[in-house]
Amino acid sequence: MRVVCLGTGTSYGVPMPGCRCGVCTSSDIRNRRNRCSIVVTLPGGNLLIDTPPELRLSCLRDNISRIEAVALTHTHADHIMGMDDIRRFNDVVGGHIPIHAEPGFLDDLRRVFQYVFVSGQAGGGKPKLDLTPIVPGATLSLLGASVLPLRVYHGDLPITAFRIGCFAYVTDVSRIPDATLQELQGLDTLILGAIRDQPHSTHFSISQAIEVIEQLKPRRAFLTHMTHDVEHGELSARLPAGIQPAYDGLVLTMPSPMLRMQQGLGC
Repeated sequence: MRVVCLGTGTSYGVPMPGCRCGVCTSSDIRNRRNRCSIVVTLPGGNLLIDTPPELRLSCLRDNISRIEAVALTHTHADHIMGMDDIRRFNDVVGGHIPIHAEPGFLDDLRRVFQYVFVSGQAGGGKPKLDLTPIVPGATLSLLGASVLPLRVYHGDLPITAFRIGCFAYVTDVSRIPDATLQELQGLDTLILGAIRDQPHSTHFSISQAIEVIEQLKPRRAFLTHMTHDVEHGELSARLPAGIQPAYDGLVLTMPSPMLRMQQGLGC
């Protein structure tokens, strides 16, 4: 299994327009953060988690030429406003692409992208989307792998996290219920949202994320959804062993869930 971090930044992105801080003007490319998204390569193709505004640019940068399925964590603008770019991947795969999300999030897509779901002139093309409801806690079979949606909270807003084999992706999070913490035990790799050092009302701070990671004890963990208050090198130098800040273009590899099952291995 292969995971590519397409974006690791907050809703503003980094650098932010009009900001001349040290991170926004940094020459370290790891401080340039598009809005959050990952691609997970599974036996049956590429699963894209979230469709941020820079989707096209991130896919070009990281040589993502195919998307077979999409899963959504939630429908804030920074996580869905690249949805129209899916139409190019419709051309590549030659058909509709399933969008897996909780029912309320699918309703949001029908409202925000109304033009996709009504009859009318296609013009340059409309994305062809098959909206597929999911339920946290109910495993789905997707692209040859078992994908487990999980409930977490972004302030008071319910968010979907995802566990795929020994890997989990948990972004835009300020609270993880006990039942979900149980489902996140025994991970090889965890990507977890941590916005900055200072407390935030709807996101884990870096210290809060570290506490969760130390509780879950994955083999390795990466922080994502970071603001311009976070300088990559400085944060990397002070994080505990086994925890690093993610960055745009980061590629993680691990044995596929199917292979580990065939070998009788755990995480």
